[in-house]
Order: sequence, then C-alpha cells, then structure tokens
Amino acid sequence: MLDIQSGVHTVKSHGVKIVKVHMYDWLILLLLVAIVIMLNAIEPFHRFVSEEMMSDLKYPFREDTVPFWAVPIYAVLLPFAIFFMYYYFRRDVYDLHHAVLGLLFSVLITGVITDAIKDAVGRPRPNFFWRCFPDGVGAFDPVTGDVICSGDKAVINEGYKSFPSGHTSCKSSCILLIAIFRRTAL
Repeated sequence: MLDIQSGVHTVKSHGVKIVKVHMYDWLILLLLVAIVIMLNAIEPFHRFVSEEMMSDLKYPFREDTVPFWAVPIYAVLLPFAIFFMYYYFRRDVYDLHHAVLGLLFSVLITGVITDAIKDAVGRPRPNFFWRCFPDGVGAFDPVTGDVICSGDKAVINEGYKSFPSGHTSCKSSCILLIAIFRRTAL
C-alpha cells in the first residue's frame, strides 16, 4: 500500500495493474453497453394517439438540432480531454482511471435508465405526425380512433421516444461528474 501512496503513478508503471484490479468494473461496463444496445433495438410502447392529439404533434420533421453523433463528443470526449489534462500535470494514473471509469459508468447507467423510461412511456415526439404520415395524409382506426402510421417503421419507433430527453440526461450526468471530479481533484 505504501507504493501506491508515494511517488508518481503513470500509465507505464501502474496501468496494467490498475486495469487488472478493476477487471470486474470493466466487465460490468461491457454489460451496460449491451443493455443500452438492446434497449435501443427493442420496439417502444406505442401510446394511444388520436386525431385530436395530432394538433400538438404537427411540428415539422427536420434534422436534429444537436445530431446524435455530437452527443458522445460533448458528453464523453470533452470530459476525457479534461481528465487527460489533469493526468498530464499530476501524473496519477489512479485519478485518471477512476475518472474515466466514473464517466463511463455515469454515461451508461444514465443511458440505461433513460432508454428504459423512453421505451416504457412511449411519449410521441412533437413531430410525430410527419414521422407517421410522411405524405401528410392522416389515417386513424375507425373503431379505436388510434393512429395507423404509414411511414418508415424505424422513424415511427423513434417518434415514440420523446420523454425523457436522452441528450439532456447524458450531458447532465457528465457535467455533474466533471463538477465532482474538479472538486475532488483540486
């Protein structure tokens, strides 16, 4: 234990040792990745949407303001850069490892919770009408009054995943982790 508390701990000197000690943590991260992939692949709950409800769901269907690929850059790569800057000056692989591990756990656990809620709630997005009816002509079941979508199935399924916001929850978890890291690393 004395070796851990004294001197400089770099990736070269202690990197393999720390990964071996935390092997189960990395395996749990892989399990969380598999769960997130599974939750994104399953079909969400299709909430009842009537013709009267469509007036609130007719916003134009456009590209995302913040594209899907940008979320990992802002929420994961940017914090990694901050952690590596700390490592560059402090040369403590334990701080670096735990910060990276904490960030990945934060992002993946948030992703699992958010995606599970999205799939269970099935709240339609504000542009659901144009996802469901790309031709602009609505169709509803004459008996139940529920929507009968004619668009692309993947686009429609994504249209049932409005709540909670995945972008916001991911970024919030990362910002909180950076704040905690900054507070403890100083």
